[in-house]
Amino acid sequence: MLDVSVDDFGNNKIVKETLSSPSTKNLLSALSSSGLLSKAKKAGIKLSTLEPLLKEAGKNPDLLILVEAASPELLPFLPKIVSLAPAAIPLLAALVGVPSTALFGVGAGAVGAAGFLVTQGPLGDSFGAEAVQSFLAVVLLVAGGASFVGGKVLGDLTK
Repeated sequence: MLDVSVDDFGNNKIVKETLSSPSTKNLLSALSSSGLLSKAKKAGIKLSTLEPLLKEAGKNPDLLILVEAASPELLPFLPKIVSLAPAAIPLLAALVGVPSTALFGVGAGAVGAAGFLVTQGPLGDSFGAEAVQSFLAVVLLVAGGASFVGGKVLGDLTK
């Protein structure tokens, strides 16, 4: 079982330290300099467009239960996620301007490439080549899935 330490007020120490660290990691400066918010506005993304997504999440209690159940195991990863956020902001700013159909195209290409690797075995049929091809296929499938999800979310937000 995960040992979750709390301070004198009952606050989880990992969460408290993580939430106080964005100011030291210049998270808001990175957000400001990336132009993410203005690019999102140009793309038609408003806070009001997030409302249907939040309502949908609220209608699906199983999703919230899964997040709550997984949270103790995810807490150790929270500081790492927050520390990676400044580097991810410019990537998000670049992706906001990409049409969702392009993301769907990238996803289809990645899934197709994974299928080619698995069925054709272009690197050979030795154990090492098969391992490399399998690893690359998994990476491509994950990238394709992320592209499909990103395209769907971006498409919903820019409606």
